[in-house]
Amino acid sequence: MRLLLDTHTLLWWLGGDDALSVAAREAIGEASNDIFVSAASGWEIATKHRIGKLPGAAAIVGDLGGALAEQGFMELPIGLRHGQVAGSLAGAHRDPFDRMLIAQAMLENLVLVSNELGFDAFGVVRLW
Repeated sequence: MRLLLDTHTLLWWLGGDDALSVAAREAIGEASNDIFVSAASGWEIATKHRIGKLPGAAAIVGDLGGALAEQGFMELPIGLRHGQVAGSLAGAHRDPFDRMLIAQAMLENLVLVSNELGFDAFGVVRLW
């Protein structure tokens, strides 16, 4: 399976947080699955840390690439087509980070690992 981690999913995985569902934990831990983390998550973590919403994320912000490599996760860059689709998505969902993850999941045929029920309205395959 090819998985794209939502930002909160990534943070909960790295922090060993019990908020992560059993199904998500098992899928991420399954060695045969390919795990992707979007550049949008790096942007979101850095932004929220800078404005004080993620005060405990300093180590992650300082070396997100290293944390991903240590876990065997792959970086998913943002391409022009991702931006076009994210910006064109219909619906009231306003969070630009979420819209990018939805677009990337759609275009790259990835299962989005997230507890966000609102993602279902966009037709992405979501695991939680």
